[in-house]
Amino acid sequence: MPEYKAPIRDLKFVMQELLDCENHYQHLGYEDASIDMIDAIIGEAAKLTEQVVAPLNQIGDQQGCTWTDGNVTTPDGFKDAYKQYVEGGWPTLSQSLEFGGQGLPHSLNMNIAEMFSSANHSFAMYPGLSHGTLATIEAHGSETQKQQFMPKLVEGTWTGTMCLTEPHCGTDLGMLRTKAELNEDGTYSLSGTKIFISAGEHDLSDNIVHIVIARIPSAPAGNKGISLFIVPKFNVNQDGSISDRNGVNCGSIEHKMGINGNATCVINFDGAIGHLIGEPNRGLKCMFTFMNAARIGVASEGVAAAEASFQGALAYAKDRLQMRSISGVKNPQGPADPIIVHPDVRRMLLTQKSIAEGGRALLSYLAQLVDIVHAEKDEAIKVETETKLALLTPIAKAFLSELGFEATSHGVQIFGGHGFIKEWGMEQLMRDTKISCLYEGTTGIQALDLLARKIIGTKGEILKPFSKDVTLFCQQNMDDTAMAEFIQPIMAYAKEWHQLTVTIGAKAAKNPDEIGGASVDYLMFAGYVTVAYFWAKMAKVAQDKLANGAEDKAFYEAKIKTAQFFIQRMLPRASGHAACINNGVDSMMSLDSEDFAF
Repeated sequence: MPEYKAPIRDLKFVMQELLDCENHYQHLGYEDASIDMIDAIIGEAAKLTEQVVAPLNQIGDQQGCTWTDGNVTTPDGFKDAYKQYVEGGWPTLSQSLEFGGQGLPHSLNMNIAEMFSSANHSFAMYPGLSHGTLATIEAHGSETQKQQFMPKLVEGTWTGTMCLTEPHCGTDLGMLRTKAELNEDGTYSLSGTKIFISAGEHDLSDNIVHIVIARIPSAPAGNKGISLFIVPKFNVNQDGSISDRNGVNCGSIEHKMGINGNATCVINFDGAIGHLIGEPNRGLKCMFTFMNAARIGVASEGVAAAEASFQGALAYAKDRLQMRSISGVKNPQGPADPIIVHPDVRRMLLTQKSIAEGGRALLSYLAQLVDIVHAEKDEAIKVETETKLALLTPIAKAFLSELGFEATSHGVQIFGGHGFIKEWGMEQLMRDTKISCLYEGTTGIQALDLLARKIIGTKGEILKPFSKDVTLFCQQNMDDTAMAEFIQPIMAYAKEWHQLTVTIGAKAAKNPDEIGGASVDYLMFAGYVTVAYFWAKMAKVAQDKLANGAEDKAFYEAKIKTAQFFIQRMLPRASGHAACINNGVDSMMSLDSEDFAF
């Protein structure tokens, strides 16, 4: 099993040097978030993830969760690790002071969350889902609901879930059948079945608070008739204490491809008491608070997987001796050279490294945008920030989960036959990571959200704030000869991004299927250009540090060389996606459904 080491140096580079988190935090009023405090928190998180959480990763995969009469037992060690997680105050990190949180920035918490996910994807999901539950209740719940549910959720002694999917109803939520009938006391009685509920039942916390979508009998059909409810496993008194068992039961757990240490549950609601969040029939709008937070979290899973797989593959590539380098012997004292000398192995390692570090930069930037939305006082800045988040969230979620999965595939490939063997842990990373391409809307759903709803729906207006940032950076550095190899390609691809948007809009006016045909390629094109922009920014920081005599010379030189790899070997993939878009949808739709024979 790969030995996970938290990438502290790169986390600090992104937060402190690339994104200037200290000034960012001070401007937003996070006065306690000093560099010294940030360093201390990252250091303590590294210890917990490396020494406690990571060693349980393979155990969780091998043992899985156990279901007995509606109760779920997590793998050996998970319960004690979660207890340490709670006792260390980690669930409270970025939560409101009002409810017992530490009031620290969301961006700091997201970087910590990446470490937990790299160390043990399954374990990280148990507390990870609570953040969406908290965000939803804090944004849309009544004061009574906040006082009832938030303190224990913030504390971590209770956890949360999101209950959307039903056996017949996945992405198309308007088809849901779960019913919510009004009780005399103003609560609702919920009946129905939800499936694929991550962390829906377990033995880590005292209570589980489900955020559930359901339909009130008088509600209109479709998405306009969806309401949102808080449904706890154990009913909760108004003072926040636990009461009797609610009508919530885990009917079974799924036997899965990966993330076996996390319970994926069928949850049955049998007259369960639920508390309406917000107004009736307005639940989908409230639910997007949870979903958008979860999408960024899933994007982080892709980065975390790329990092973990890279670490394992790099260590192996340095040790494994196979063949001689075609450019001359590199290890004359041994019978063969280490495989890291071979160009194809380096291609895969650098692909992993560039995905992990480029994705980390993009996600840290998105997390800072979340900070701004929460704490900025200037409304105009908040509106522009929300526009950037709306654009970049589906790109990050889909692009980074897809490339994260690719990175884990390279990890298996670098190990060769050993990568296919369970004891090395590389195939587990691949199995665990595939779910990230499905969670919170598949890649295709994210792509439709981006292209149809956001790009075409706003006639391209949503692109302007982020495009302005890219253009400004390019203009500021276009006369810098050292930056030319980064700036020129990005300017060309940014221009093509705009042209593709116009092209698709024109085609879609004649044939709406052009949107669906182009959507995934459009999102992937946007992903490569966006991450290339962040790689160029990192290269600029590294160049400036070297010019000023920075001591960590090897780190900054590696950063520049990895940026060159991404620009030269990864960014050109965008051209293939552009070609697919320009070729149109006809070849996808010409074959009749009946002719898909086998």
